[in-house]
Amino acid sequence: MENLRFSVEVDAPAQHVWNVMLGLDTYREWTRAFNEGSTYEGGWNKGDEIRFVGLNGDGTSSGLFGTIVENRPHEFVSIRYLGDIENDVEHRGGPAAGLHENYSFSETGGVTTLVVELEVPDEWADDMRAMWSEAIVGIKRLAERG
Repeated sequence: MENLRFSVEVDAPAQHVWNVMLGLDTYREWTRAFNEGSTYEGGWNKGDEIRFVGLNGDGTSSGLFGTIVENRPHEFVSIRYLGDIENDVEHRGGPAAGLHENYSFSETGGVTTLVVELEVPDEWADDMRAMWSEAIVGIKRLAERG
């Protein structure tokens, strides 16, 4: 397992950055870094199950699913993965099960520092590093756009 960390300063209040990152319409924009059809199903409240999916070439979806273990609005979200989704079928367990992904938002003087920390299987690390490096810049661009 590898721990990855990404950080960006966004010239916008934390509430706005939060809304851009987690709002469904803007989520679909910045997550193109992972898959052109990326979306989520479920909610961001503590205890909610959430599915992060993208379309495969055959029209089925693949991705990850988990539970929101912590949600402090405009400050922090933590996800614990339960498994993966392949061709529309959930598989509990597997390499993602038990791993965490955390989003932290801290605002000073109208500028928000967004930090994304995630645990990934070693074999996913290079791909996730490349995709998240692009995605976090997308969040900044969307949030600063207005």
